[in-house]
Amino acid sequence: MKKTTAKLADGREILYYDTDESAVRDTVDRRHLEPTAVRSAIRRDPATGDSVTIAAHRQGRTHLPPADECPLCPSTDARLSEIPAPDYEVAVFENRFPSLHPDADAPRTERPLRTAGPGTGRCEVVCFTADHDASFADLSEARARLVLDAWTDRTAALSALPGVEQVYCFENRGAEIGVTLAHPHGQIYAFPFTTPRTTRIAARAWAHRTATGRNLFDDLLAAERADGERVVLAGEHWTAFVPFAARWPYEVHLYPHRRVPDLTALDEAERAEFPRLYLDLLRRFDRLFGTGRTPYISAWHQAPRDQRDELALHLELFTIRRTADKLKYLAGVESGMDAFVNDVSPEHAAQRLREAAL
Repeated sequence: MKKTTAKLADGREILYYDTDESAVRDTVDRRHLEPTAVRSAIRRDPATGDSVTIAAHRQGRTHLPPADECPLCPSTDARLSEIPAPDYEVAVFENRFPSLHPDADAPRTERPLRTAGPGTGRCEVVCFTADHDASFADLSEARARLVLDAWTDRTAALSALPGVEQVYCFENRGAEIGVTLAHPHGQIYAFPFTTPRTTRIAARAWAHRTATGRNLFDDLLAAERADGERVVLAGEHWTAFVPFAARWPYEVHLYPHRRVPDLTALDEAERAEFPRLYLDLLRRFDRLFGTGRTPYISAWHQAPRDQRDELALHLELFTIRRTADKLKYLAGVESGMDAFVNDVSPEHAAQRLREAAL
């Protein structure tokens, strides 16, 4: 892998990742851009303890532009985009409308029931391909591996930044999910706090350790592999299964067999096998309903800075589609109480996904 670092017209960083070591990425950004003022704040919910990011400046971000105005396509003489190069394999750049920013400008408050501070951190956009009409599922295994290498490189770099507690790589696909740009891409957030879901998971992991003396994720993966009813596919180094208490109609968790805290800790054998299994999963999702591309969220769970010994890297992939013509909306019990009701049994979902193999 070759990595080339450059600057955009407003000073933001852009990185190109290439499989070809001879690739030259020296195109200059010819746009006239002023740096964006970021006034994000992080407020602590006094009732739950959750951190909430307030980023009102994002209201004006680009929303579903036509294909010929896509900011993630390569630049041409007629249209200058966020990516100055006329072509690319994988490109990563600082988000122009970030929720978090190293220089976020917001006052710090430490009062009873009123704890707040600047939304420091970093938000990046990961473009998987220059092809506007493609999707991750269309990528070759070599390109998927390059994306994995980019995720890994950014996880290492962002984790080393002062104040960053957790790095989150993810992809939202489909207008039904709320995607604002149709070009195949994902994002990376470098949080200055441990996210609420990870905080809850860590509490369960430590409770399991206290009760049994064992690791929760080691036991969870071993149980699913032994049972087999919810396993969708498995390789030598990874297993994908529908969780016992899945929240979403079709939800798959992909774990490496060897517990590691984050992407940087995977070995070469694990990295080499991942693209085949992940692309297989994405293509099964697309075959589920006979409607073409299935909307989904793909989320890497990585251990925060202070939980590396007990938490386990894994990927969660799920769709909000429950039938060919029905979506699962978060209604009163889910949105109001975070108490999920799933209309599809995990065992049936696993069977459907197994049957969706080519």
